Amino acid sequence: MARFHRRTCIILLLFILFICSMMMALKTLRPDRAGFGDPFGLGLLPELQQRTTLLENKHSPLTAAKGDSVTHTNNLHTIALNSIKTSMASVRKLEEELPSPNYNFHVFYYSWFGNPQYDGKYIHWNHPLVPHWDSKIANNYPKGRHNPPDDIASSFYPELGTYSSKDPSVIEDHMQQMRSASVGVIALSWYPPGMADENGEPGEDLVPVILDNAHKYNLKVTFHIEPYKDRDDRSMYSNVKYIVDKYGGHPAFYRHKTSTGRTLPMFYVYDSYVTIPEIWANLLTVSGSQSIRNTPYDGLFIALLVEEKHKHEIHRSGFDGIYTYFATNGFSYGSSHHNWPSLKAFCDSSNLMFIPSVGPGYIDTSIRPWNNHNTRNRVNGKYYETAFSAALLVRPEIISITSFNEWHEGTQIEKAVPKKTGQVTYLDYKPHKPTMYLELTRKWSEKYSKEKEQWLM
Repeated sequence: MARFHRRTCIILLLFILFICSMMMALKTLRPDRAGFGDPFGLGLLPELQQRTTLLENKHSPLTAAKGDSVTHTNNLHTIALNSIKTSMASVRKLEEELPSPNYNFHVFYYSWFGNPQYDGKYIHWNHPLVPHWDSKIANNYPKGRHNPPDDIASSFYPELGTYSSKDPSVIEDHMQQMRSASVGVIALSWYPPGMADENGEPGEDLVPVILDNAHKYNLKVTFHIEPYKDRDDRSMYSNVKYIVDKYGGHPAFYRHKTSTGRTLPMFYVYDSYVTIPEIWANLLTVSGSQSIRNTPYDGLFIALLVEEKHKHEIHRSGFDGIYTYFATNGFSYGSSHHNWPSLKAFCDSSNLMFIPSVGPGYIDTSIRPWNNHNTRNRVNGKYYETAFSAALLVRPEIISITSFNEWHEGTQIEKAVPKKTGQVTYLDYKPHKPTMYLELTRKWSEKYSKEKEQWLM
């Protein structure tokens, strides 16, 4: 009998030691991917939260009655919460190292790129060569389309490669790049649901993702409304209503405080001049038949000015301001730097905002091989700085930047790298780093902020 008791005690002791060992092992568990790979460790936060929720929901009362299951669940829940707290602490630290966002610097952004991994095919990187409208000239240039990944529709090559705009890591990287440049507002190229440019695919589903990621970096998002099919006063009212109803409550949705104290959403309207002023007036004047004024969907509508005559048409249409978009100095009346003082004076006298658009250079011969005469060399950043100097001279309330990633036209400030293939040698930012134009943007953002303080004195 004594031998039986001794054996029982030994078995119980071994069992207790086994349980203790298991509990110690469980305490050392970590969720998969606990080491954050993305620059700010933010991309994983929703996943951690979702995983924690799943763990909480997975264990029913019956399962919870088992002690080891309860311990396991509690340990993982604690680990997940600690990981989130640690990540947020690192985000706050990095936030201190980043420049403050300048909400008077708006950058045009395109989310129309695709690749086989995320989209099943290349989108926009394989852009076709656009023929000249004169067939005699067109016959002197090549036809066809690009063949990524080595042959892309750009004279530069992105550091991120032929990325998809749907790739979460790409979106995160873009937000970090923009914030590092001290930009504050993303002017997102936008088509109504189900619509896209002729070389793209509908991208409305991506808007909430971009808004969420922008918010992580304290960036704001405004909408650059493209010339979609049948764009008129009625459809514009419906689409502005759609945007405000769906996204207006998001913390990253951009609103601009006017001189009268009103805070309104802003909409850039690309190629606005293709619609006659009378149609716009229906939407944008108080007496218009489709008037959006003094409704919950009122906003600041910014028209594109190309020719000088457009300034009078824009005023008559009821727009709130003008922007110049094109990065080629001399390409149009609006994009010519020497015309900006007179345009600013006109806007001031007409109660309009003047938003000049600056760019780092221009080259679109990868898609328009006949358009050499509009190429503008970057001159190692001097072209960009000259544009900023011209913009600051007119003391604008907002400066827009063409562009973050319009690779087809070579106006991007996104990071680019040297690349040479059997077919082409791409341009690059050497002898400077891939971050050169982000750094120049930051420099001029800070200069703008300092000078603006003087303007207001």
